[in-house]
Amino acid sequence: MSELAAAVPQSSQPWTLPNRGKVGMACLILGESSIFTIFVIAYLYYIGKSLSGPTPREVLEPPIFFTVCLLSSSITIHFAERFLEHGKRAAFLASWFLTFLLGGLFLFGTAREWHHLIYDKGLTISTNLFGTTYYSLVGLHAFHVTVGLIMLLIVLLFGLAGRVGSEHSVRLQVLSMYWHFVDAVWIVVFTVVYIVGR
Repeated sequence: MSELAAAVPQSSQPWTLPNRGKVGMACLILGESSIFTIFVIAYLYYIGKSLSGPTPREVLEPPIFFTVCLLSSSITIHFAERFLEHGKRAAFLASWFLTFLLGGLFLFGTAREWHHLIYDKGLTISTNLFGTTYYSLVGLHAFHVTVGLIMLLIVLLFGLAGRVGSEHSVRLQVLSMYWHFVDAVWIVVFTVVYIVGR
């Protein structure tokens, strides 16, 4: 029996429960992913089934610059996490602000595109099936970006007030998970709407 016990490797650290915030965010992301999947499938199903124009090819232009802004914000928030973890408060605030700025630029790009589609191209949510599915899918993503920006702003304000320190790094990693999810979803939405759908 003692030989068997000796053969089993002993862990140097006891097993601990995973962080509740991360588990909760992972569950939220899983649920939100299923919602986005439904909207993506609906968009793909109704491509080309509109009885009237305009069509995606006639009105959509891929928002390359604003996409780069959003995807870059995943890099800046990652660095912000690391800076906070190592107690580099000024670098954290700069990276966090840059993340907020890049996300805000993306949302501005979405608003500008919608303004162009509605007032210049005459495409509204009730124009045709394309309009309905486009605004539903892109709007769902824009809503998630807006929620993320609000949370980023709250953290930024607390940070500027000196209320965010390295002891909060795990909590900010939870928020970072959400932001990475928003960015990953945009890759799917961009592919479906601006590449496959055109």
